[in-house]
Amino acid sequence: MDMANDTTPDGFILLGFSDNPRLEITLFMVVSIFYTVTLVGNITIILLSHIDSHLQTPMYFFLTQLSFLDLCFTTSCIPQMLVNLWGPDKTISYLGCAAQLYIFLGLGAAECALLLVMTFDRYIAVCRPLHYVVIMHPKLCQKLVLLVWVCGIFGTLVHSPTTMKLPFCHHHQVDDFVCEVPALIRLACGDTRANELQISVIGAIFLMVPLLLILFSYSHIAKAVLAIQSQQGRIKAFHTCSSHLVVVFLFYCSVTAVYIQPRSHFSQKGGKFLTLLYTVVTPTLNPLVYTLRNKDVKGALKRLFGKDEMASED
Repeated sequence: MDMANDTTPDGFILLGFSDNPRLEITLFMVVSIFYTVTLVGNITIILLSHIDSHLQTPMYFFLTQLSFLDLCFTTSCIPQMLVNLWGPDKTISYLGCAAQLYIFLGLGAAECALLLVMTFDRYIAVCRPLHYVVIMHPKLCQKLVLLVWVCGIFGTLVHSPTTMKLPFCHHHQVDDFVCEVPALIRLACGDTRANELQISVIGAIFLMVPLLLILFSYSHIAKAVLAIQSQQGRIKAFHTCSSHLVVVFLFYCSVTAVYIQPRSHFSQKGGKFLTLLYTVVTPTLNPLVYTLRNKDVKGALKRLFGKDEMASED
């Protein structure tokens, strides 16, 4: 076993797939495309929600927050990832790694809370439609978003400092693309049982509890949808909730698989691809899911580009 280094390291080496240069070049091109789509898609949703009056509702207010979170989340790690994939230099400074970890964990915890808030919004819309406007008033929405960001700050301040204080092995080789907790725990040469217990507790609070509440809420939503007499009403309610459910499934499945067993062989090998899934793929699919499956957003795009006026003239 490598000896632990008691001093603060100057930096780390993010290995990624450095043993397979051809795969890295392929990943560089793929990640570049996905990141570009992420930027364009999420910025489009944010602009549409502010410009189009039809989208100034609680649902799109929360969707705007999700888009902003995804923009920050991907920008905190993908540019560094692209630099590492492109050339031989895989290094990241200690401060850069710490900043990435703090931002990464904070935004990840905030997204867990936000997906739960969005589920609550859909629950009120489907199960209590007559009271929706009264319950989901602007002040409550703002307070819920504030709570989301508080959860993110709490999550990162609890976990990041203890992770960065671990006695890291002298080679400082992080077997991942980004500075995240499971990879840094694997780099430690000392006793990490306390850190692994901590990650289990934090994972239960920010992953399992929200996921269970989301599933519980959707069980009631499903009952309410099935009770709708009109077939058109059922279809509308289904499309309203299905987009959010797809986003929840993609995010929680990948993140839970990585964080549930930080020292497992699966987390070390297959975990790299799961890291790519929730840092690159999921933020790209979020705007696509909400735009391609959402008539309101597609209508806003048509109005933005003047297609409605052209259709009326014809």
